[in-house]
Amino acid sequence: MDPRVGIAVFILNPAGKFVIGKRKGSHGAGTWGLPGGHLEFGESFETCAVRETLEETGLNIQDVRYLTTTNSIMKAENKHYITIFMGSVCEGSVDPQVLEPEKCDGWEWVSWDELRAYREEQIKADDGFEGRRLFSPLLELFVQRPDFRV
Repeated sequence: MDPRVGIAVFILNPAGKFVIGKRKGSHGAGTWGLPGGHLEFGESFETCAVRETLEETGLNIQDVRYLTTTNSIMKAENKHYITIFMGSVCEGSVDPQVLEPEKCDGWEWVSWDELRAYREEQIKADDGFEGRRLFSPLLELFVQRPDFRV
């Protein structure tokens, strides 16, 4: 199976927080990840980020830019993803909407320090961990790009 290309979007608000959502109905169900989706044929990274963000959250984003890339091999799901992380801003204090309830349980604004704490709790815990599990591309971001900051 060939690798797929996914886009994940850090959407920063004026407080410096970004949106994460609890995934459902697809690989990574029950984990927390960024808005995003598959890159479509002929689509730019920026266009995909804007489209996926609007489809999933209703947020209009600006200043869309490339941040970094990770390589995720999800052995349990027999999937291989190249994830392109994009950055953007969302003006004002608009809350994201759950526009694809079959794919997401809800959205929250979190800080980089909160995301890092979720990761630390997850890697320290045993198999019965009940906290916030991060979607594998976010986990890979900490491993493959340890100096990365939003």
